Amino acid sequence: MKDNFYITTPIYYPSAKPHMGHAYSSIVADFFARLKRIQGHQVFFLTGTDEHGQKIQRAAEKSNKDPLEFCDEISKTFRNLSSLLNLSNDDFIRTTEKRHSLAVTNLWNILEKKKEIYLSKYSGWYSVSDEAFYNEDEIEDLEGKKISKSSGSPVEWVEEESYFFKLSKWQEPLLKFYSENPKFILPKSRKNEVISFVKSGLKDLSVSRKSFSWGIKVPSNEDHVIYVWLDALTNYLSALNYPKETERLYKDFWPANIHIIGKDILRFHAVYWPAFLLAAGIKPPQRVYGHGWILSG
Repeated sequence: MKDNFYITTPIYYPSAKPHMGHAYSSIVADFFARLKRIQGHQVFFLTGTDEHGQKIQRAAEKSNKDPLEFCDEISKTFRNLSSLLNLSNDDFIRTTEKRHSLAVTNLWNILEKKKEIYLSKYSGWYSVSDEAFYNEDEIEDLEGKKISKSSGSPVEWVEEESYFFKLSKWQEPLLKFYSENPKFILPKSRKNEVISFVKSGLKDLSVSRKSFSWGIKVPSNEDHVIYVWLDALTNYLSALNYPKETERLYKDFWPANIHIIGKDILRFHAVYWPAFLLAAGIKPPQRVYGHGWILSG
């Protein structure tokens, strides 16, 4: 084990105020950050907010506010959560920060240069609430509405020009990566879930949108906004001053030791994220831990 230890929470989506689930992820991560410091490790503990996407844009419009003004207010409640819970985080990243947009555009440029991204047209089901694309077998009818089976969120049919990431190309390399790194995904039940999903066949992933404007623009085509998950996942790099790979933070702490996440965002972290990184020639994190939910009532 390296002496340095990098641990992250998810970056929280500030379309509404913090709840018990956010506190749970943060407290679990804080426990391990404190333990590792006691054990003599140099720890970097990151949390923050994910502030782009159609869901945020719509929530801001509903509140009659500019998206950034809306995010400033809601993000502050998540920053206050860190104080309320007495978290020992070393940084709080916001995806509306300049350091973050620099990291995202750099990663995009690498993927485009390596021909891992191409322009085509997307047709399919999309959940604004989840900011996620779903296959036909992942949705169902409920009282005349189409919803995601996994989240229960409504989905809508989308057809628009989009850039795609060649995710299908990374199906076998991902399976090989999981095999060579058996503790990359924990607990075991989550690992089995991910491997089953990948083995069932990966389709190329839409990584840009034209139907809204709140996000980081595609560097080579400003008619497009970079897909919120490609944007959001890069926070784990941008907090280390990526792409300045010679700087101490990046050299000392990447790859991350562990991403603590809720089970609902496992696919993004355990499939899309390592695929993006492997395609860009960047080492994936050492571990993704997808915890369960706190249920009540």
